[in-house]
Amino acid sequence: MLYYALVFFIIAIIAAVLGFSGLAAGAAGIAKILFVVFLVIAIATFAVNLLRGR
Repeated sequence: MLYYALVFFIIAIIAAVLGFSGLAAGAAGIAKILFVVFLVIAIATFAVNLLRGR
């Protein structure tokens, strides 16, 4: 998940440098969504492991 967020972020940077603002905004939006999903899953996993370890 984090890998795909990074890939879309790099695509957004390259598109922005080349002047494709619409594509850059779309790729950046996808990267943000994927990163938030990654964070939610990571926090949930840490919480479950913390509670299970007790």
